[in-house]
Amino acid sequence: MKSLAAEQSADAAVGVLSHFRVEFYDCLYTRADALFELTDAVLCSDGPVTSLVELTLTAEHRRGHGAMYDAVNHGWLEPRRLRRLLAATPLPRAADGRIVLAVDVSNWLRPDAPTSPELLFCHVYGRGRSADQFIPGWPYSFVAALATGRTSWTAVLDAIRLGPCDDATAVTAAQLREVVTRLVHAGQWQPGDADILVVMDTGYDVTRLAYVLADLPVELVGRLRSDRVMLRDAGPRRSSPRGGQPRKHGGVLTFSKPETWHTPDQATTCDTTRYGTAEALAWDRMHPRLQARGPWLDHCGELPLIHGTLIRLKVEHLPGDRDPKPVWMWSSRTGMTGQDVDLRWQAFLRRFDLEHTFRLFKQTLGWTVPKVRDPHTADLWTWLIIAAHTQLRLARPLAEDLRRPWERPSEPRRLTPARVRRGFRHLRVKTARPADVPRPSKPGPGRPPGSKNRRPAPRHEPGKTVKRIETLTEHVRLKQQRG
Repeated sequence: MKSLAAEQSADAAVGVLSHFRVEFYDCLYTRADALFELTDAVLCSDGPVTSLVELTLTAEHRRGHGAMYDAVNHGWLEPRRLRRLLAATPLPRAADGRIVLAVDVSNWLRPDAPTSPELLFCHVYGRGRSADQFIPGWPYSFVAALATGRTSWTAVLDAIRLGPCDDATAVTAAQLREVVTRLVHAGQWQPGDADILVVMDTGYDVTRLAYVLADLPVELVGRLRSDRVMLRDAGPRRSSPRGGQPRKHGGVLTFSKPETWHTPDQATTCDTTRYGTAEALAWDRMHPRLQARGPWLDHCGELPLIHGTLIRLKVEHLPGDRDPKPVWMWSSRTGMTGQDVDLRWQAFLRRFDLEHTFRLFKQTLGWTVPKVRDPHTADLWTWLIIAAHTQLRLARPLAEDLRRPWERPSEPRRLTPARVRRGFRHLRVKTARPADVPRPSKPGPGRPPGSKNRRPAPRHEPGKTVKRIETLTEHVRLKQQRG
């Protein structure tokens, strides 16, 4: 028999899940009942989602396929309200109690959709060398809270579709600022708490983001390419009979040339269960050489020196007996101890948990299954998938291990999102179900059989519509032309 404490904990988890379901229903302003039941059908269907029309055959979806298509095409969800709701839900935290956020881009590929607007060329990795491709699609920027330890659970907090006119660095900076602001307003971070840690991969300009978000309680940790260089401070000025401006930069540290490395400020060694011995070297107060190009074209005055800590991580082995290569990272914090350095690279390795979430979205929940034309419809479906994933995370303490005969047993607290989804149909009956009973209606006439479509959809060319200015000379010339 369950103890009283376990029953109270289960009742509290049911209350949290029911509260989220009611608040999520209130975020649906148009076709609310159909969209809510469609989300339940995603959670309760047997096996991966392969088509939208198949979801209408589940018992949780009490409406017809026509109502489902009408809800997807003409429904309306208020993203700002749902974002505030996601920020107020219980979030996973690191071992020291701080919030760790990860930002990454996942692509909804639409290679055979010439009538879909606002498509971009998305980079897709190939299996062989020089097999990468650029395929038209809708790239989405996700921000999620990470948990500690090896897990496939994350808490997705925001998603933004990148358009043809958007600058990725500017959009990411605005997205992170809004997410952190919502977390502060929701009480997830309070004055005196440790700074929120934001980890990202090589595709982001981490130094630029650190400069733009310097007024927020965040610390950025980003991976750097192995062909980069970093600079030390110039040190005290020496008197010279020639005079001139004092030096801004000191010696150069080239990642690929160990002879340029000076003595690290911190050196740590840690034994891991997955990667063997991990060695980390850290150099304090390292900065990049900025140039008046790209995002720094509009900067007024002298370009700043953005100091941080450079970290080099080297592990003994990787899963699959692959040859490990060192990983270079840069943190916006200076004056770290050895323990701080270990915390940063361990938090960065947790960034790959977000890849499990993307795989769950696409392969199990069917995020990229619908062949929708309108990008706003894609945004609506993306938010429904995020709401479904959040319900799985909140139902995790209530789920039991409904494993297949060939699967290994797992502890209830160690269930993966796919296993929690297997039993969500039984948990759903214990939670709030605010959707109304469908009313009987007759289907519309539709287009007469045999008639041709006399209003063909316009075709759109994928790709950027705004050329990015790269040089200061071109920037000044355009300013003179405008005014």
